[in-house]
Amino acid sequence: MDLSGCKRQREAMEEAYFAPGAARSAQSRGRCRPEEPCPLRTAYQQDRDRILHCGAFRRLKHKTQVFLGPRGDNYRTRLTHTLEVAQIARTIASGLRLNEDLAEAIALGHDLGHTPFGHAGERALDEVCPFPFRHHLQSVRVVEKLEREGRGLNLTFEVKNGIACHSAGSCDIWPLTLEGQAVRWADKIAYLNHDIEDAIRAGVISEQDIPWEAARDLGRSKSQRISTVVFSLVENSDGVGSLQMDSVTLKAHNRLLRFMFDEVYASPEVMGEEQKAKGLIQSLYHYYLTDPKRLPLFYQGLLQIVPPERAVCDYVASMSDYYAADLYKELALPRFWTKL
Repeated sequence: MDLSGCKRQREAMEEAYFAPGAARSAQSRGRCRPEEPCPLRTAYQQDRDRILHCGAFRRLKHKTQVFLGPRGDNYRTRLTHTLEVAQIARTIASGLRLNEDLAEAIALGHDLGHTPFGHAGERALDEVCPFPFRHHLQSVRVVEKLEREGRGLNLTFEVKNGIACHSAGSCDIWPLTLEGQAVRWADKIAYLNHDIEDAIRAGVISEQDIPWEAARDLGRSKSQRISTVVFSLVENSDGVGSLQMDSVTLKAHNRLLRFMFDEVYASPEVMGEEQKAKGLIQSLYHYYLTDPKRLPLFYQGLLQIVPPERAVCDYVASMSDYYAADLYKELALPRFWTKL
């Protein structure tokens, strides 16, 4: 089959099948830099692939989700969280006849700007940088300014908007597309339920600690809870207006969220290492800010167009947990003399 015929067939299917409020690939607002369209893939499929193959995506495998540098094989990392968000977002999009490719692209890119050590690293940079540091905005900066040696991924407007507005905790502006809204809900659904599983595995809480009202209305198992919330979103949304769930499910979901913030995210087991992580991140930031010429060549090049605080922040935020820890040891600890 002719390659362009495959793409036209896909776009015709979107026009015929998608819900009225779904984003059609052929109607995208486009990219900042005009480029020759792919003859086979739609614009959102291209964006998904560009994100999947970029360096920032690979580094997510060694970035904290909740527990810093977990040694157990079954704990989530920022990468596994991202994949789980993408799966949930696609399920929501499928149920509402939305654009699954757009939802997946947003989900895969939503945490590219996350710091080492999760939100501890985010708070550390926010305290020392002369500008507010928010991981969702850093994710946009990664895809616009930092990937491909500064050329960026040149993603579509809709994907970047979904990434910028995905975070319920620090962004009050909802995404313009329903697919972006699906990712915003999927992010919360994923981290809430998967963090429960990791917290139980770590011994921070037990199954019996989960509020009985939430268990009654959402389900006792991870699968049941995710299904209940996803089904409610699909059943109570029409593919035109904003995504929403029924009041009983929403109340139970929010009750479970408060429980996790009180009993897990603010627990001594989780918070115990946060000050160390923040100190490490801030030490690296000040080290490179004192002499920006110590930065790798790419970030030295950024100094020609951005203030040193911005270039240093970009470099530190890009690090994985293990790279940041190893670099700190190399810079802060004396090397022991080993020659006999």
